[in-house]
Amino acid sequence: MKLLLRTCIALLMIFPVASADAEPWPGWRGPRGDGSSLESTPPTDWDGTTGKNIVWTKDLPGTGHGSPIVWNDKIFLVTCLEDQQDRQLLCLSTATGETLWESTVFNAPLETKHSLNSFASSTPVTDGDQVVAVFLEVDGSEAPAKNVGRARNLTPGKIVVAAYDLSGKQRWLARPGVFRSVHGFCSNPVLHDDLVIINGDHDGDSFLVALDRKTGQTVWKVPRRHQTRSYATPLIREVEGADQLVLPGSLAVTSFNPRDGATLWTVEGPTEQFVASPVYDGKHFFVTAGYPTHHVIAIRPDGRDDVSDSHVSWHSTDVRSYVPSPILAGPFLIVADDRGTANCYDTATGERFWNVRLGRKFSASPVVAAGKVFLLAEDGTMHIVQPGKEFQQIAEPQLGERAFASPAIADGRIYIRGEQRLFAIGEK
Repeated sequence: MKLLLRTCIALLMIFPVASADAEPWPGWRGPRGDGSSLESTPPTDWDGTTGKNIVWTKDLPGTGHGSPIVWNDKIFLVTCLEDQQDRQLLCLSTATGETLWESTVFNAPLETKHSLNSFASSTPVTDGDQVVAVFLEVDGSEAPAKNVGRARNLTPGKIVVAAYDLSGKQRWLARPGVFRSVHGFCSNPVLHDDLVIINGDHDGDSFLVALDRKTGQTVWKVPRRHQTRSYATPLIREVEGADQLVLPGSLAVTSFNPRDGATLWTVEGPTEQFVASPVYDGKHFFVTAGYPTHHVIAIRPDGRDDVSDSHVSWHSTDVRSYVPSPILAGPFLIVADDRGTANCYDTATGERFWNVRLGRKFSASPVVAAGKVFLLAEDGTMHIVQPGKEFQQIAEPQLGERAFASPAIADGRIYIRGEQRLFAIGEK
């Protein structure tokens, strides 16, 4: 009996039991697609330079801004080996950061892009059975760029969606449509029932498409009216007993039926281009945008057709947020401004409680856990804020490396992709 007890204790030391609130981080912005985590004790104190509370770091091959995703003992992320022009999907161990496998999805010339973009910016997604990665494939040909301030060329291409089992074997590969944007490519795949949904907003024949999760075959595909580039990831929520897929982009905010792509309602504008994903608190979808004008809007989702004048509960234009997605923390909406400020709004009224400069720039989208909001600045500083009517910063740990990818939270750790390394942060 004593031997059995000692064996059990030893096994627990090697393989800790996951806490009751542990959950995976399976795709863009986590298990609910809104940056929220159920972790009750996320780390709040670390230093990437000294190694304080850094469980491990992993030098990453190539470059990319796609966020890491986590499923059980595996981490998946995408990268581009620029010298070889390889677009790759990587699988790492959560225990050590060791590379378990890597697979080249395709080899092709590098596309034209914005200086703040990368050649591997789309965050993959997994359901625990397979992982789906998305890239842009170009052949090197050029065409005049549309919707730009000065004349220049771009490299049009095709969206590539590839599914792999968790051992690295490719199951299917699909090219659901063309894509052209002078700013480059990013489209985070979203899983819904048996579908993989891809936003194909670009400066051309834009579309929203759903692929069969098992085969990659197109189930439905709907055109987008204004054919204008945007990079927002759709959010799917149940509203009054029916699912809605809400997607900002193409000069509007639109709700679709995710089963067939039928349009449910639309809010025209309020601007041209969108990057940030929406969030939902059960009463409103909150959208931040964009370019060339900047907005935060709260939309009631119980309307039909054009609800531009009837279902916008509040609308703010006093924040310049474009790339980072907003985050909900109870009755507070936290909005990170690209220029380095953070804002806190009352979700019900739109009253702005505070506007505070935290860093130089934000590109990553914030996450929330245990009532704390984590805002990662481009210089690698994590600003940990307690939401409330008064601004309160709890901590300011440093990564020691620039970072553009949004963090992932899983099993008591925070995973952050820096420019060169992946960091696993938590108690050693």
